[in-house]
Amino acid sequence: MKFIVNLERDETGMIVAECPAIPGCVSQGTTEAEALDNIREAIEACLEARAANGMPLTVATREVEVKV
Repeated sequence: MKFIVNLERDETGMIVAECPAIPGCVSQGTTEAEALDNIREAIEACLEARAANGMPLTVATREVEVKV
């Protein structure tokens, strides 16, 4: 499966990675590569936990356009 992830540097300099399709699925790393490796592991763990609890694996995400 492929997932979109968001990467954002926090106030401490860590890169925070979040998977919007899986609520609460967040990880971090000191580099972008490390953050991506860590979020892959977090996604796998979140999917396993959701499946074990009979929850849907993901939630719907959509792209919307906003004029700024």
